[in-house]
Amino acid sequence: MYYERAIDKTSRNFNKLFRSSFVFNSSNNNLINIKIMEIYKDIKGYEGMYQVSNLGNVKSLKRKGRKNERLLKPTINSHGYLTVCLCKDKTQRVVKIHQLVCVAFLNHVPNGYKGLIVDHRNNDKLDNRLGNLQLVTARHNSSKDRKGTSKYTGVSWRKDRNKWRAYITINYKIIHLGNFDNEIDAHNEYQKALKNHLKTL
Repeated sequence: MYYERAIDKTSRNFNKLFRSSFVFNSSNNNLINIKIMEIYKDIKGYEGMYQVSNLGNVKSLKRKGRKNERLLKPTINSHGYLTVCLCKDKTQRVVKIHQLVCVAFLNHVPNGYKGLIVDHRNNDKLDNRLGNLQLVTARHNSSKDRKGTSKYTGVSWRKDRNKWRAYITINYKIIHLGNFDNEIDAHNEYQKALKNHLKTL
């Protein structure tokens, strides 16, 4: 996707900006030019210093020692996510942009893998538009979009045995639950194991 900046003078005071977004239409193989309003919100803990937008841009605000606003240049970390460096009280902090977007616009509370985590709907780690981000469980995220497996979490097709395999991952360990002729039976076995696990928490 390509974004082209277009100035809207009437919205500057509200930290809003219109951008042209070219989206591919698979039905007729044409590019559709649509307008998306870019909205900026303060970054928690850096109010008055930095803001993040619903399009995944991060900017440094005008303040003492800085005459103009400027967009921060992101870098890609070792896991393939876009990050920016924020500075406060002479302390630098590197943060993932998709986390900033969800904290600002979805009231996300990062809590490692214990709570909900941020997922890129289209699996493109560089696409941090709000519409491409969703909050899911770590269990859902780890099983999402795996090719050659079931539509159910904890179920996969075993070609060597011509059966559906049920398994559950607990504390990073995979526990085999059995092989089944029917996909739904394997799914039910996973659900049973999951309920039993949740009772122990």
